[in-house]
Amino acid sequence: MSKPASLRVGPFVSNVLVKKRYLVFYAILIVFSIFIVQFEFWLFWIYFFDDILIFFILLPFLVLLIYASLVVVSLLIAKALLVIVGMIHKPQEGVFMRDNSDKNYRYWNIRNVIKKWPVWLSHKFPYPIFDNLCLKVFGVSTNLKNSLFEGWIDTEFIEFGKNVVIGEGSIIQSMIIAGNLFIIRKTIIEDNVRIGAHSIVMPGTHIEKDCILAASSTTTVNQRLEEGWIYIGVPAKKYRKNEFFKPGIENLIGDSKDLEKLKQKYDMIYTKRIDKE
Repeated sequence: MSKPASLRVGPFVSNVLVKKRYLVFYAILIVFSIFIVQFEFWLFWIYFFDDILIFFILLPFLVLLIYASLVVVSLLIAKALLVIVGMIHKPQEGVFMRDNSDKNYRYWNIRNVIKKWPVWLSHKFPYPIFDNLCLKVFGVSTNLKNSLFEGWIDTEFIEFGKNVVIGEGSIIQSMIIAGNLFIIRKTIIEDNVRIGAHSIVMPGTHIEKDCILAASSTTTVNQRLEEGWIYIGVPAKKYRKNEFFKPGIENLIGDSKDLEKLKQKYDMIYTKRIDKE
C-alpha cells in the first residue's frame, strides 16, 4: 500500500515553544551528540584511511554505527535533562490553564523541547526499534516488540501492554488542549489491543485487553473500553464481542460451496451489531 510522503508517523512532541530561550536545550543536545559522532569518524579515519579499499568497504557500517550512536547519545542526554527538569517540577496529571504562568503547562513545553531532537532522529531510521527505544527512555511503558511505529504516540503518561498494534496514522494521546484548558491524563492500553488506522485515543482512555478500536474511531477523555469488545464510531461505542482472538476461529466460518450461506454466517459472526440483537 502506498502512502503520501507528507504522512509522518511515530512518536511526536508539541511544536509549541513557550520562550525562545529554551532553544538552548537544542544546542546542548545537538552539540554533545554530534561530538561523539565526530570522535567515532576521527578514529575510523586514523585507522583505515591508509587503505582506501578497506575504508570504503567499511564506510556503510560506520554510517550505521554513527547513526545509532547519535540516537543513543541524544536520548541519554535528553533523559539527563528531563531528570533535572523533573526535579525542579515533577510532571503530573490534571486539568491546568494553557498559560505561560501555569507551571505545569510551561514545564510540559520545556520537556517537549528537550525531546524534539532525539524523537526526530529516532523516527528517521527505517526500522521501528529506535521509536520504541525512544518511548521507553522517555518513560512510556511499552514492549519493544509492540508495533507502534505507524501511529502518533505521546511521549509521556502512556502505558502499553504486550502484543499491541497501532494502525497507520492513528493518534494515542495523554494530553489535549481544549480552549484555554490543558488536560493531562494517563492513557492505558492493555495486552492484545488493536487500534485501527486513523483512530484517535483521547487522554485518560483505558482500553482493556483483547479489544479492537475500529478504524477512524475516537474515544472520549477517560473512556473505558471493556475487555474483549470491538468498539466503533465517533465517539466509540460497543459494536460486538471480539471473536478474532479465539482459538480455532477459522472453524467458525467453515468451508462451504454455498456462497450465500457462507456470507450469512460471516455476517452473523463478524458484522452483526450488538445494538441490533
